[in-house]
Amino acid sequence: MNTVIHVVPRSGSRLLLTFADGFKAMVDLAPLLTKGIALELATPERFSEVKTEPGGGIAWPNGFDLCPEFLRQLAEKRQVAA
Repeated sequence: MNTVIHVVPRSGSRLLLTFADGFKAMVDLAPLLTKGIALELATPERFSEVKTEPGGGIAWPNGFDLCPEFLRQLAEKRQVAA
């Protein structure tokens, strides 16, 4: 299941994600934080405001969000920790 049930911000624009099926992965979002509203998240203070949302994805208070399917693909492709 692609639902993100827990997210922990880490240094360097990385997130530790836990999915509903127990899969865990560290993902680096730095490449996504280069323009638009995502650029606001380049500071550690703003990046750490991430929360899970009811639809299974993640979101920040400024409105930037990522769907669970994209996060799972990113996690499986770029996994650096389990």
